[in-house]
Amino acid sequence: MSGGDVQSGAGALRSSAGPMQEDAAHRAALRARGAAFVQRSLVRLAAVLTLAILLSIIAYIAVMGLPHISGDLFSFSYNSMNLSLMPALINTLLMTVLSLAIALPLGLGAAIFLVEYTGRSNRFVQIVRLMAETLTGIPSIVYGLFGLLFFVTALGWHLSLLSGALTLAIMILPVILRTAEEALKAVPDAYREGSFSLGAGRLRTVLKVLLPAAIPGILAGVILSIGRIFGESAALIFTAGTVAELPESLFDSTRTLSVHMYVLASEGLHIDKAYATAVVLLVIVFAINMLSAFVASRLTKGGGEGAGHA
Repeated sequence: MSGGDVQSGAGALRSSAGPMQEDAAHRAALRARGAAFVQRSLVRLAAVLTLAILLSIIAYIAVMGLPHISGDLFSFSYNSMNLSLMPALINTLLMTVLSLAIALPLGLGAAIFLVEYTGRSNRFVQIVRLMAETLTGIPSIVYGLFGLLFFVTALGWHLSLLSGALTLAIMILPVILRTAEEALKAVPDAYREGSFSLGAGRLRTVLKVLLPAAIPGILAGVILSIGRIFGESAALIFTAGTVAELPESLFDSTRTLSVHMYVLASEGLHIDKAYATAVVLLVIVFAINMLSAFVASRLTKGGGEGAGHA
């Protein structure tokens, strides 16, 4: 075979391989576009289903509860005639404030220590993170039994506002710790380096630079904690009790909105009032979420303007 024949054969192979490669690339591109379309469709379907379920639940509660909302529900004293939810509402707010006052400083301080004062790959940090994630998944009834055995029985505080608040503080502490930790880790290292280069110490950097930048993430954890406090009933039945009166001290038994709703529903005589209480609870949680989002946006905007002026 001559050299010309070999060259002509090689040219023919290259000319035939070109269209084959183009066809393979075209098919691969079509498969990639098809896979991307399927993924987008599944994500959109999941979003639509989630939104539909949420709206259906809200609509059902509103339809069942709104017709039964009356002025008697907001009387400051509870009796068997008006079934007022006002004492339970005030008790819920007291429980929320007290629980956050205990858990927020502890969780935020622990997050600052783990992120800023220890190494990112520290073994101790990994153990604490694993324990926090484990505590987040524990059922609330377990926390309630712990509070019953420790705060109510061992410490002798009985069913009281303080016993319930401490139990809830233990429940929400892992949530606040993990969200605050992730919020601080999300702050760019350039913020720290810039603050250190200007002569600021670590504590001043944390208080003046990192915490303002991490406030939206920290508030997200606070909102999740508030939602869990408002919706908690199992743990509070064992620790705070079911007395539908305003407490005179931290050691008096109380009833929160979720417990109030549970008691009315379990009796089976006032289901309509239970739905009305659920409507009020939804409105309060929604208002708290909107207020927290507004505060976070204002603080973020203020921090950005301050950085711009600096």
